[in-house]
Amino acid sequence: MLIDWFTVGAQALNFLILVWLMKRFLYKPILNALAAREKLIAAELADAAAKKADAQKDRDDFQRRNEDFDRQRASLLAKATDEANAERQRLLDEARKAADALKAKRQETLANEAKSLGKAVARRAQDEVFAIARKALADLATTSLEERIGEVFTRRLREMDSKSKETLGAALKAPPGPATVTSAFDLPPDERAKIQNAINETFEADVHLRFVTAPDLVGGVELAANGQKVGWSIAGYLASLDKGVGAVLAGEGTPGAKAPPANA
Repeated sequence: MLIDWFTVGAQALNFLILVWLMKRFLYKPILNALAAREKLIAAELADAAAKKADAQKDRDDFQRRNEDFDRQRASLLAKATDEANAERQRLLDEARKAADALKAKRQETLANEAKSLGKAVARRAQDEVFAIARKALADLATTSLEERIGEVFTRRLREMDSKSKETLGAALKAPPGPATVTSAFDLPPDERAKIQNAINETFEADVHLRFVTAPDLVGGVELAANGQKVGWSIAGYLASLDKGVGAVLAGEGTPGAKAPPANA
C-alpha cells in the first residue's frame, strides 16, 4: 500500500493549525474563564470564611455577654437575697427586742402593782392585827395593848444576856445626851415610870430618858443610846405576814405564817 505523504503532511498541518486555533480561541478563553471562576470562587470562599469568622466572633461576643449578664444577674440576685435576709433579720431582731422590752415593761408593771398591792394589804393587815390585838387584850386581859407591850419590853430588858447588858449599859452611861425610848404610841405616865424603873434597875444607874413617838415602829418600844439599842415590837410578825402575802401574790401558794422571834 502506498502512502501519500502530501496528504499526510496536509492533514498534520491541518491538525496543528486546528490545535493552535483551539488553543488560541477555545482552550485559552476556557482556561481563563476557569481561572477567573476559580479566583471568584476562592474570593467568595474567603469572603464566606471572613463572614463565618465574623459570625463566630459575634457569636462568641454574644455568648460572652450572656455569660457576663448571667454572672451579673446571679451576683445581683445573691446581693439582693443577702440584703433581704439581713433586713429580715434586722426586723426580726427589732421585733424581738421590742417584744422583750414590752414583756419586761409589763413584768415590771405587774411587779410594781403586786408590790403596791402587797404593801397595801400588809398595811391593812397590820392595822387590823393591831386593832384586833388591842381589843383582844382589852377584853380578855382587862389591860391595854400599850401596857402589855410595855410589860414585854421591860421583861426583855431584864432577860438580856450579860454581854448585851454590859454593852448597852456602857452606851447609856456615856455622854453626850440622854437615851431615847421610842414607841409607836404615846406612853401614859405610869408606863413611862415602869420603863424608867426597869432601865434603872437593869443597868443599876439613874438613866436620863427622852420619850418620843414613831408610828412606823408598829406597836412596840425601843431603847437607843449612842448607837446601841434594844426593843420589842410586833413589826417582826407583821414583816412575816408581809412576806407571806407577797408569796401569795407571786403565785407561790399559801405559805404557812410563822412568827419570827422578837429581835432587838
